[in-house]
Amino acid sequence: MKNVLGEMSVFFSYPKHLVVLAARLILAYGFAKPAMFKLKDMQATAQWFDSVSIPFSQVTAYIVTGIEVIGIVLLVLGLFTRHISILLSFVMIGAIVFVHGGHGFSVADNGIEIPLYYMVFLVIFATFGAGKYSLDNLFFKDGNTYE
Repeated sequence: MKNVLGEMSVFFSYPKHLVVLAARLILAYGFAKPAMFKLKDMQATAQWFDSVSIPFSQVTAYIVTGIEVIGIVLLVLGLFTRHISILLSFVMIGAIVFVHGGHGFSVADNGIEIPLYYMVFLVIFATFGAGKYSLDNLFFKDGNTYE
């Protein structure tokens, strides 16, 4: 039995780098629509931020939108992944506190479920890096910590 479990462990370790790449790409895709929506009309974004009591709504709208747009690109490339993951985690904390927190957990009720899941992935990337298939790994030998 021990040999079978060992062989299964080796077998399932092969696609791990592809799984990390897929997770980065899926997370970047998840940020794309909200970021483009904000970018399309920054004035409306700032007004909406103000309506949900986000401090310094005008400035915060530009900062959050910038972090999200740059974050999409950097996650796809796997470049400065640890850094952008930390910044995007702060954006998710803001989303939980100011937008989703009062609605409970469920995504069906506009709760914290999705931003929390995003934050979990971002913390994983901030902790372990971008993986083997990333520019971080190519340029800095960082991100290949999934071995």
